[in-house]
Amino acid sequence: MLTVTKLARRCGVSRTALLYYESIGLMPPPQRSGGNYRCYSESDAERLSTIRAYRNAGLTVDNIRALLKTRRLKSGEALETGDAFHVLQRRLVELDTEIKALRAHQEAIVKLMGNKALRKVDMITKDKWVSIMKSCGFSEEQMYRWHGEFERSAPEEHQEFLEFLHIPAAEIETIREKSRKVG
Repeated sequence: MLTVTKLARRCGVSRTALLYYESIGLMPPPQRSGGNYRCYSESDAERLSTIRAYRNAGLTVDNIRALLKTRRLKSGEALETGDAFHVLQRRLVELDTEIKALRAHQEAIVKLMGNKALRKVDMITKDKWVSIMKSCGFSEEQMYRWHGEFERSAPEEHQEFLEFLHIPAAEIETIREKSRKVG
């Protein structure tokens, strides 16, 4: 027999979640000890593990309830009446829809970030960046070597970074030219 705490730990849920599942009928009322403590069985542990697996798949409590309903055959065996395949398939379609919506949000954010007026928000400036680099012990030469490596490995991103620092276009060109010459 397992206590509330032992069962919750074993199945990777909180005590509160286990008691909540019991209160809404996903978990059957457990047996009670002589001191009126809850006592859970191995079948309760299996059921809680199943509930957790379904929750990890993003299923709603109502979906889980439908999947856990059972009926008894004449032989006494339990047969699940919830159609797990169809419920899971429907959840997969829902996730696909959610992912498409999130991708559309990403694209909208990227477009907004591409707007020059929006990008003028001062988060960090060239002066702040140089100050950070110097406080880390970078000399002027080491900073140009850093820029040189950035320019060689990702020239477009280097350009975007310099623009992010709100450096004027002419100065960006000078930094990039010097960066290309650093060996």
